[in-house]
Amino acid sequence: MLVNLVIQDFAIIEHLEVNFEQGMTVLSGETGAGKSIIIDALGLLVGGRGSSDFIRTGAKKTDVQGLFVVENNPQLMATLTENDIELDGQNILLERELSHNGRNVCRVNNKIVTTAILRKVGEQLVDIHGQNEHQELMRAEQHLNILDQYGRTAITPLLTDYQVTYQQYRHLQKQIADKNANEQAYAQRLDMLQFQIDEISSAKILKHEDEDLEQEQDRLSNFQKINQALQQTLAVLSVDESNALDLSGIAMAQLGDIASYSQDFHDISENLNSAYYTLQDVISNVQDQLDSLEFDEGRLNEIEQRLELLNNLKRKYGPTLTDVHDYYQKIKAEYHEMQQLTDESGQIEADFQNVQQQLMQQAQQLTAAREKTALRLEKNIHQQLRSLYMDKAVFKVQFAKSEQMLQSGQDQVAFYLQTNPGESLKPLVKIASGGELSRIMLAIKTIVAQGEGVTSIIFDEVDTGVSGRVAQAIADKISVIASHSQVLCITHLPQVAAMSDHQYLIEKKVLNGRTTTTLQKVTGEQRVLVIAKMIAGKEVTKLAEEHAAELLRQADETKANR
Repeated sequence: MLVNLVIQDFAIIEHLEVNFEQGMTVLSGETGAGKSIIIDALGLLVGGRGSSDFIRTGAKKTDVQGLFVVENNPQLMATLTENDIELDGQNILLERELSHNGRNVCRVNNKIVTTAILRKVGEQLVDIHGQNEHQELMRAEQHLNILDQYGRTAITPLLTDYQVTYQQYRHLQKQIADKNANEQAYAQRLDMLQFQIDEISSAKILKHEDEDLEQEQDRLSNFQKINQALQQTLAVLSVDESNALDLSGIAMAQLGDIASYSQDFHDISENLNSAYYTLQDVISNVQDQLDSLEFDEGRLNEIEQRLELLNNLKRKYGPTLTDVHDYYQKIKAEYHEMQQLTDESGQIEADFQNVQQQLMQQAQQLTAAREKTALRLEKNIHQQLRSLYMDKAVFKVQFAKSEQMLQSGQDQVAFYLQTNPGESLKPLVKIASGGELSRIMLAIKTIVAQGEGVTSIIFDEVDTGVSGRVAQAIADKISVIASHSQVLCITHLPQVAAMSDHQYLIEKKVLNGRTTTTLQKVTGEQRVLVIAKMIAGKEVTKLAEEHAAELLRQADETKANR
């Protein structure tokens, strides 16, 4: 229930604050006073489209706040919990702020949220029906939602199960479609991966193999230079008549003779001894290299061919052998996955057929439940229409079957109406007048209002186009709806105003050269005068006052006997 509404700098409203109560509240006033502006502000508050045009001339921003009290709404509480919005007992505070600079701030219980979250919360708090919309009734595609809402006890579990299966159906359908659409590219990619895997695998690459082979290639390619250098080195160190090793031995003997005379001589002698033995090791190593040195032209050709193969792989998949190895592991994994999908394609087809069969069975069960519900809806609508003076009208729920499986099932539902005997049934959206739509909408609302979930229902001049006894019947229906949900109603009809539990007068005034909208609660004799003015127009007569008093008396009697 909406208990408090604050509107600041919205259109011609400078500041307005009002406390609402349970039951039926009527907002009345002359055309242009700002009644619908209040509803526009409420629409903005619950997530409607925002515009800087809403901001009062001269103001920097507009701000709308609404405090709701919710006694029992598990779905709403779940929405708040899912979005980490803290609960404040049974209170829910919504706020919407729009600025000229494009700033749009939405809050739920003082937490900033997106407009989408505000709308999701708001649609579970307020249901707004406008005079030119009649909402779902004027959109045939929404008739199925009305039917499902009416039969929610039987339909919702079936629809939930169907939609779970539908998601599986769509997932498998997409897998098959993607595979079929890209089958040629898929096969080409698989062949290419197979070729690359075979090419790299057959090479049997070893770690750092290219570096080792390049070193061996350098040795074989420079055999003559290496051999000559080793031979000359060996000759200088140990073969020639005056070789380095013999000369070092002579010097070592000379220093050995004087080493005991000085620490310096001793150190020099030790260093020379070390150098002598190191020189012996060098001579030995050079000799070993000469002994092992061998030129193998076949091996050189083999190395060059192997390096050419490795360099080719590096050009394709490198630039290093490590990169080639990493690429090999990557494409092996991709090939395995693609091959697995190929192997499983038959299973996917089988799964799809099974899920499709299950979905069709669930769709049939859903259709059966809806058709059964439609019969009850038709019967109840006819009962309600009779009390709204449309006793000759025939209301029918027509079913058509979609060729495709849809999120909502296979049912296409449209409401049909026969307004006069002898005429054929025709689509409701094409033949119903404004007054007829008002009555049909109220008939549906009367049936589904109890347990609908929303805490406040707003009727914005839905009684347009009716008068007399029909107006009184509409007033009665709105009052019945208000016994289950809080109702805020904008009306020009005195019959509707008289049936309300609370009434506010909306007036447009000029204060300090600026036009503004004011709102005042009317009670007692003042209410008689306001309703009398709705009856008589500009000049209120005594007869109009008596008529207004009589309407109020009859309203009290009707509600007391309900």
